[in-house]
Formats: sequence, C-alpha cells, structure tokens
Amino acid sequence: MPEYRDVIIAGFGGQGVMLIGNLLAQAGMERGLNVTFIPVYGAEMRGGTANCTVVLDSLPIASPLVRDPLSTIVLNEPSLTKFQPRLRRDGVQIVNASLVARELVDTAIRTVYIPVNDVAHKIGNVKLSNMVALGAWLRATAALPLKTVQDALGRVVSAHYAKLLPVNAAALEAGYNFA
Repeated sequence: MPEYRDVIIAGFGGQGVMLIGNLLAQAGMERGLNVTFIPVYGAEMRGGTANCTVVLDSLPIASPLVRDPLSTIVLNEPSLTKFQPRLRRDGVQIVNASLVARELVDTAIRTVYIPVNDVAHKIGNVKLSNMVALGAWLRATAALPLKTVQDALGRVVSAHYAKLLPVNAAALEAGYNFA
C-alpha cells in the first residue's frame, strides 16, 4: 500500500524550519522513501519568513509542489495566517501555542496546539522548539517512527554540534509525548 505524506513547515528565519525539513527528508530517505525538500526563504533571512515543503512517498513523487497540504507545522502567527487556509480539511496542523493565539486556530481542523517554546525551555534551550514541533508532528501523523528521525540527527546536524544530539533527540521525544 502506498505511503504518502506531505508537510509545509513555516516560521521565522532562525527558528530552525529548514533544519527540521532537512531532518525529516533525511529520515525519510533512510527509511527507503522517495523524498522531496523545497526551501523558501523571505528576503530578510533571519527574522524574516521561512518555509519548506517536504514530501515523503513510497512511490515516485510526480511533483514536489503541494497546494493543499495534508499537514503543516506552524511556528508563528504569520505562518498560520498564510498556510492554515490551504490545509486540507482532513489534514492536521501542529501550532506553536507559545506564539500563536488560540482564537486564530480554525477549530474545524485537527490541531495539536503545543507550546513548543515552553516545552523547549523546560528541556534547557528554547532553540529546541523546532524539534519539539517535529516530534509532535511525528506522533500526530505516524509518518515515520520517532527513532528513525532521532537516528538521522547525526547525519543532518554538523559534527561541530554533535554534543547537542542527545538534547535534540530529547526535544523530539518531548514533542512526540506531548502530542
């Protein structure tokens, strides 16, 4: 049976959007799936908008473009405003409750409303919020096993940051458990 998943990951530049997109793509490849990854940067870079689209499929991917995503990971309000209307009604969105007001979330859409910044802060570093969000997405979609993504960390994060692999793996698990 074919496995198809897509996700648009969006936030401000500097929130680690591209890192978790790369991590998801790497883990998908290691799982034997076909993968596409398309990054989009705002003109401002850090602090500006950033998003990426990742498609995972057991079959060849005909097009990497996704108009109506099955899922989103939204790390800030501008990203919710832009991508929530495009999300399929039967889809799921991971929304950063630390930065997005609940009243902006469409209650007709399956949503994991998770305070990723707060969870990351409890782990020890708010910069881990992207990993928390990805962990929640993994649980909500069952797209890939948590362990597969944790194992791929070492091949995505530069060797210079190898000492941070355990805390990144813990952040993925915290988001997974929250969801």
